[in-house]
Amino acid sequence: MEHEPIVLDLTGADIQGENARIRAHGPVARVELPGGVPAWSVTDAAVLRSLLADPRVSKDPRQHWAAFMNGEITEVWPLHPWVAADNMFTAYGADHRRLRKLVSPAFTHRRSMALRPRIEAITEDLLGALAATPRGETADLREHYAYPVPIQVITEMMGVPEYMGAGLRKYVDGFFDTSFGPEEAQANYIGMYRLVSELVAYRRETPGDDVTSVLIATRDEDDGSRLAEKELVDTLMLVINAGHETTVNLLDQAIFALLTHPQQRADVVEGRIPWSDVVEETLRYEAPVAHLPLRYAVEDIDVDGIRIPKGEAILASYAAASRDPKVHGATTDEFDVRRQNKDHVAFGHGAHHCLGAPLARLEAAIALPAIFERFPNMRLAVDPAELDPMGSFVSNGHRRLPVYLDPV
Repeated sequence: MEHEPIVLDLTGADIQGENARIRAHGPVARVELPGGVPAWSVTDAAVLRSLLADPRVSKDPRQHWAAFMNGEITEVWPLHPWVAADNMFTAYGADHRRLRKLVSPAFTHRRSMALRPRIEAITEDLLGALAATPRGETADLREHYAYPVPIQVITEMMGVPEYMGAGLRKYVDGFFDTSFGPEEAQANYIGMYRLVSELVAYRRETPGDDVTSVLIATRDEDDGSRLAEKELVDTLMLVINAGHETTVNLLDQAIFALLTHPQQRADVVEGRIPWSDVVEETLRYEAPVAHLPLRYAVEDIDVDGIRIPKGEAILASYAAASRDPKVHGATTDEFDVRRQNKDHVAFGHGAHHCLGAPLARLEAAIALPAIFERFPNMRLAVDPAELDPMGSFVSNGHRRLPVYLDPV
């Protein structure tokens, strides 16, 4: 039955409640993005997996999104940077395979595992700084732990010099803030593009053993035929954005879940449950990316009697699909590290499956046990209901995570 589109709350005030309302309309349902732009939200896990692996679904708006091609979607649309970049995030078919092949060597399982000592050192430094928090004062674990672990890892991997770090962080935060108005979003994108272009210029002059230098070398030796300059900058922007925000939310949500489930925390800390189960259940329970803009129907696609017309936008609703009751039954909305089936789509599926998944899992596998070991009496400093969400329907985390590290 036809229904009025559900207007997505751009502040992400109740992501899972909203997901339940969308799911009530079927495996795919009409929703409204900023500016009244229509899309189809996919909340059914099996349907989402099928569509993510379907060649009739594209990520290239220039070829396959009618509203983009006919000029309805312009640079003033707040989500324009999400859909208009020239990188593997928005590429389709052979173009996507070409770009992914260039970037994927940086994110192999072996290369990620080689980062273990560095991640351990970063974690140790941050824990030392937290330990200096005066007794009785709160520490914000998002700001001083969940955030700096992955941002430090990814900026070192990318060869970002220290003086660029603060600016980069500001732009990355803005990129995920879907409550931004058009002018704010556009200014943020331009600022980040300029900064990453500076990074490319810097690494061209002073190449190092980093991803940026490798991609520059690939581009320059091939006269631009393999990686155009805008593709290079957009690809680096993608890796920096995707390479840390998701892990920040994973660490934030995992710490929060354990602090609010004391028996499960005890089971994990005392070794009855492996930390890998915490990581996978967190990814399932609170997928770090709630909804990922956007994909497009290359032709008419029928899903359980519902037709997604050719040229219309599709929203991959990872947080909803990862809590699909058809997969996880009546307990799907409960955090349970003992759950047998922790199946989720938090890292996507198919050709665009997240390249950084092994790295994100590794960072969590190091950072989570380390903080609970260092601060065994850590507890939330506020009522869980008082924590504000990120202000985004894309990024699924808390603005802050205040805790007391020691008994007060």
